[in-house]
Amino acid sequence: MNALESQLSYPFGDALPAPGEVLPIAPGLGWLRMPLPFALDHINLWLLGDEVDGRTGWSAVDCGVATDATRAAWQHVFAGPLQGQRLLRVFATHCHPDHIGLSDWLCRRFDAPFWITTGEYGFGRMMSAALPGVDGTAAIPHFRRHGLAGHELIEQMQSRRNYFPSLVPAVPESYTRMHDRQQIVVGARRWRVITGFGHSPEHAALYCEALGVLISGDMVLPRISTNVSVFAVEPEGNPLQLYLDSLAKFDDLPADTLVLPSHGRPFRRLHTRIAQLRAHHAERLAEVVTACAEPCSAMDIVPVMFRRPLDAHQLTFALGEALAHLHKLWSDGVVRRLVGADGIIRFQVTVVQIG
Repeated sequence: MNALESQLSYPFGDALPAPGEVLPIAPGLGWLRMPLPFALDHINLWLLGDEVDGRTGWSAVDCGVATDATRAAWQHVFAGPLQGQRLLRVFATHCHPDHIGLSDWLCRRFDAPFWITTGEYGFGRMMSAALPGVDGTAAIPHFRRHGLAGHELIEQMQSRRNYFPSLVPAVPESYTRMHDRQQIVVGARRWRVITGFGHSPEHAALYCEALGVLISGDMVLPRISTNVSVFAVEPEGNPLQLYLDSLAKFDDLPADTLVLPSHGRPFRRLHTRIAQLRAHHAERLAEVVTACAEPCSAMDIVPVMFRRPLDAHQLTFALGEALAHLHKLWSDGVVRRLVGADGIIRFQVTVVQIG
């Protein structure tokens, strides 16, 4: 446990549900943990006791990626913990592969509706179809403009061309819209939708006042900071500002809220964690400002922000995040953007002329 984690409270200690098992959080609320095929090796999913049109069963929050291991874990859940009960609804916090990879499979199996925000649904459909601009190769010219070079690195990124569709082979053909402040009745309880931006187009966290529980998705994680990246489809975006602004939407939740994150363990002290995240980004921004005393590309900033070896998967997110910090500083007027004769975009601290 790192120093920041130790400031949080973990009511379930080191307990973790095994793949295919459900750990009870509260009556009508269960915790599943599914494997992921990359460095972040797990995702937490949640089961909510539900009743729809006179039928009782469960609804799932998030789905896991479309791999044989995840399907097998779900099959174990259906046969064991659910004891043959159906999934009545499938909710998705956002469109990333670990959250919607098996959405179509689950929805078809149970003829269950798919609940998601419009921004996430549209983007998920685009990514699953590998449309131009959001397919795996779109990142290469985008990141080349920001300093990516080297035959091996580019080859690694080219190998990710079908990365998203391989983990999300299909998204349901229709959906039920979730939107900010919406009150959704699941079983006997109301859950309030809290949308957030910066990590994904229109992320939906779910808060239940009766339980004092926040299903935070990827917006608030206990151990790692949420990735906030500038990608090719929105090359001049300012996602870090959007993310920081979105954190304020959790400020009014009670101090003892139990947070159920997509990665890591359930925890309390939400406001402490939000303060940590704000401080983390302030520190990273200060480091980037120092580095940009001389013109720096996003690739130059990667080792400033990430001091460990990165594989192609991690480099994609690291480059996107470095650029997100540069774009916030650029938007704030702290740095200016320069385009060199080599076509590479660099950023340098603004020189203020006095007198």
